[in-house]
Amino acid sequence: MRYAEITGWGKALPPTVLTNADLEQLVDTSDDWITARTGIKERRIANGEATEMAEVASRHALAAAGLQSEQLDLILLATCSPESLVPASASYLQARLEAVNAGAMDLNANCSGFVYSYVTATALIAAGVADRILVVGVEKLSFITNYLDRNTAILFGDGAGAVIIEATEEPVGLMASELGVDGTTTELLCTPVDGTRGVPGPRDPATSSITLQGQEVFRRAVRMMSESGAAVVRDAGWDLDDVDLLVPHQANQRIIDAAARRLGLDSSKVFTNIHAYGNTSSATVPIALTEALEQGRVAPGDKLVFAAFGGGLTWAAAAVQWGARVEPISTSDAALPKTDKSVMEVLKPNLDFFQKGGR
Repeated sequence: MRYAEITGWGKALPPTVLTNADLEQLVDTSDDWITARTGIKERRIANGEATEMAEVASRHALAAAGLQSEQLDLILLATCSPESLVPASASYLQARLEAVNAGAMDLNANCSGFVYSYVTATALIAAGVADRILVVGVEKLSFITNYLDRNTAILFGDGAGAVIIEATEEPVGLMASELGVDGTTTELLCTPVDGTRGVPGPRDPATSSITLQGQEVFRRAVRMMSESGAAVVRDAGWDLDDVDLLVPHQANQRIIDAAARRLGLDSSKVFTNIHAYGNTSSATVPIALTEALEQGRVAPGDKLVFAAFGGGLTWAAAAVQWGARVEPISTSDAALPKTDKSVMEVLKPNLDFFQKGGR
């Protein structure tokens, strides 16, 4: 029987930091208010394109796996903020990496996108379609975030995380999964006019940013992340006490805490980094997994649970049996370029758009 093991991991975070103090200059808020409600202290803002971040994260993942890009069979790029609809952003990433033997495609399940993509990649490997797959979660949410809207400006950030998944005969990797959606609730978290719903002409600020009905999304996120997490643990033949680490989508610290309580998991078994990066949508889980490995929070043979929830409304969970290796085979010096611009200078195109009525 073919299994699929995570053999490489990497991340990329833009150097520009947007702090809560910075947001105090833009909207009626405070560090205490944001921290109490979300757990977020700062987030990163991209000064380039999303696939630039995806490339850096991917090069670190390839190095950790000891692979060259031409050894990849497929690239799955999870994003809800693509550089373009035609072509898919995965095409740009394939070109950046010179992954000449790989197919490439985007997958959009919003904040659940990485877990959806991980499950899809595992199934393709199990079916013998591919042997080595790069799975990336990347977002440039600063493009669709209105930093004059207090409800959403405090939440979102930019970043990328990536993993390499390889075929193996060892019984490791994905042991159980659940993918779900309730498409009747799309209005709870959306960009109102996007894709072919838009009309030819300039973007309208009133309909071009993320909108969020926070309390209802919060309630559903806690329920579905905890229920799907419990379901995959059961389907894997584990007990909740067996779980060594929950790697959840980093949307809100209170959501993470509430879901962990429902699962009966102590905080020592939950990885969080939302304070540093905010909600990077499909990138949160691979970034968190990479940092968990870097910090020694994952040991050989550990039992992990990934759980996510996002627009759509989608949810996804995976029970993952970790393999023997938790150290990278090699490292990469890939890095995003630094900038001399201040955070407000980086945000200027966004602020001009939402203040001055579109483009």
